Amino acid sequence: MSVALSAVKRLVVKIGSFLLVEESGAVKRAWLEALAEDIARLRARGQEVIVVSSGAIAMGRRLIGLGPGPLRLEDSQAAAAAGQIRLAGAYQEVLGSHGLTAAQVLVTIADTEERRRHLNARSTMNRLLALGAVPVINENDTVATTEIRFGDNDRLAARVAQMVSADCLVLLSDIDGLYSADPRSDANARFIAEVPEITPAIEAMAGAPKPGYGSGGMVTKLAAAKIALRAGCHLAIADGKVTRPLQAIEDGARCTWFVASSTPLNARKQWIAGSVKPSGTLTVDAGAAAALKAGKSLLPAGVTAVAGTFERGDAVAVCDAAGHELARGLSAYSSDDARRIAGHKSGEIEAILGYRGRDEMIHRDDLVVA
Repeated sequence: MSVALSAVKRLVVKIGSFLLVEESGAVKRAWLEALAEDIARLRARGQEVIVVSSGAIAMGRRLIGLGPGPLRLEDSQAAAAAGQIRLAGAYQEVLGSHGLTAAQVLVTIADTEERRRHLNARSTMNRLLALGAVPVINENDTVATTEIRFGDNDRLAARVAQMVSADCLVLLSDIDGLYSADPRSDANARFIAEVPEITPAIEAMAGAPKPGYGSGGMVTKLAAAKIALRAGCHLAIADGKVTRPLQAIEDGARCTWFVASSTPLNARKQWIAGSVKPSGTLTVDAGAAAALKAGKSLLPAGVTAVAGTFERGDAVAVCDAAGHELARGLSAYSSDDARRIAGHKSGEIEAILGYRGRDEMIHRDDLVVA
């Protein structure tokens, strides 16, 4: 086993409709209860778990009288609206039996790409995890038409893992990993146990996307792996049909591991340092400059001037009084709010702004020292 699940601090698990929902539209209760046991065991060890789950359309279509076969877009959206309530209820019941709280979060790919929405979703999920809840993520299918047409839940799960800086993403599938060819049609297909890098040769093993309404398969799993590896997140493709699939992985069940070469924090800081253009500048005093070099966060009290126009989450340069760039990071406040709280203690922020934001102007996890 390339990665030990027991060593993972923050895990994202993606579950497809076929694992969770019977053809009748009923929940596969025994399977879901067993998965809840897995999640409860990880939570008892102090690990954080996020679930990315399909199933709303499959559950909802029969609730509103839609028959078998391909659905029109508006029917898929209607089925999702009806099925999402049942899906969330099922997770709440099975996790609640272990004393855990399920928290529903509906997102789209766009929510992970547009900065403001990305920050809001990230903040919400981080807070839920800090409070001990298990976020259950699903696509907002009633508005996300592209996701319904292309069934891109694998990539959505990878984007969620990237968003929350997860250490590991497990894609529970109908196959136990990546093969050199489709093992269902090629008896000589070779199992690939570990992938350190996604090369053209690896991509060729996935074959062509499946035609028709629900394209995906191994192609989207490799696309998800690319996103995860760039974010410093390990990814496993594993057989989800077994009872307690996460326990099976820990017990040595065969799966394919895509092994990241960096950590989520390092990957995030590399992105901040090399890929983000600063929108403004924060000038700091000598005390704050020394704190930054010691690996600490930047507090409002140490900021002496704010230049430029930026919003919360935008990149800014941090400079000393002489104008030398000391660091670069993501501001927790807009330029207007930053100007108002500059030079003040963190305990004064709420009185000045009328709301309680972060204590730090830039948290150390969002800061790269030059």
